Amino acid sequence: MSSSTSKVSKAASLAFLQAFVVGLQKHLANQSFLVGTTTFTAASLVQLLGSLIAAIEAVNAVQVQAKNAVANLKAVKANVSPVVSAVARVVAAMFASDAAVLADFGLKARKAPTPLTAEQKAAAKAKAKATREARGTKGPKAKKAIKGNVTGVEITPITAPAAPEPAPAQPAANASSAPITGVSK
Repeated sequence: MSSSTSKVSKAASLAFLQAFVVGLQKHLANQSFLVGTTTFTAASLVQLLGSLIAAIEAVNAVQVQAKNAVANLKAVKANVSPVVSAVARVVAAMFASDAAVLADFGLKARKAPTPLTAEQKAAAKAKAKATREARGTKGPKAKKAIKGNVTGVEITPITAPAAPEPAPAQPAANASSAPITGVSK
């Protein structure tokens, strides 16, 4: 394989290995190779490369299966989730007052909102008033009372320009100027 540091895809690596095996069998079938301290015959190299090719193909097959399984999961989940949600809402409504039964379904009872203290209510009221003043917001009655006064504006009527008179139609050169007789009106 290439000694470059760039990442080679599995498909490119698999194609290279398959081509390398074909090349070994075709051109170097009777050769032996010394790699480090081990001597490999062409047949043993083909067997070794074949095991790597088989491992890559096995990984590819498992990845395709995993991809298909994830797609299947998404499809089933899209069909089942709305049903489960609807049934869970019905069960929650049926047993809203019984936390133990809801726990049997894996649901939690709805927490009642805690009432605000007098200090929290006063703070919320002051904050709302400050916000209305900052934004200049008014209530519906105050909005109706606001009327706009416009002074110093003159309205100038717009008149359409006179349309040019159409030019008189010129008779055709071949047409006769004699009156046409026999035409009934």
